Amino acid sequence: MKKIEAIIRTSRFEQIHACVAALGVKFLTFYEVKGMGLEHAKQQTYRGVAYEPAYIPRTKLEIVTVEDLVEPVIKCILAEGKTGEIGDGKIFVYDVLEAYRIRNSDSGEHAL
Repeated sequence: MKKIEAIIRTSRFEQIHACVAALGVKFLTFYEVKGMGLEHAKQQTYRGVAYEPAYIPRTKLEIVTVEDLVEPVIKCILAEGKTGEIGDGKIFVYDVLEAYRIRNSDSGEHAL
């Protein structure tokens, strides 16, 4: 099993979610996150005062899946998340040693 973490543009979440769901991914977690990288935040105005936010809002996906779906999931994220601009995000892949379903104590791939 592998864990795929992806930091993506929030505006691309629905397309990516639809693509990975079509592959058969039954479970994913997502968070609203903030970060910084090569892209710089644009100046904003709040109550007439201009300010430049230090961090850019993004969405973080976490998907644990079987080995066979790792490459297709990554291809979905790359295809649906790409705008061609700086700030499209990053993907990280980790080994998952074990997984358990709390409800009935299923383990391994059966827990997914």
